[in-house]
Amino acid sequence: MTNSNYKVVPEATEALNKFKYEVASEVGVNLKDGYNGDLSSRDAGRIGGNMVKKLIEQAERQMAGK
Repeated sequence: MTNSNYKVVPEATEALNKFKYEVASEVGVNLKDGYNGDLSSRDAGRIGGNMVKKLIEQAERQMAGK
């Protein structure tokens, strides 16, 4: 597949989008509804990196049974 943005679980799209806005708020990045093409690479990376970090933490807790 050429598009790396496809969702393995399409039903999670809305929850992931909400999660993205929550993380952006936590790291102090103001995301707008719709187009965010003026967002710096650094800010986009902060959002994505923190999303990954939180998702890994959640998976680790589930694996540990906590």
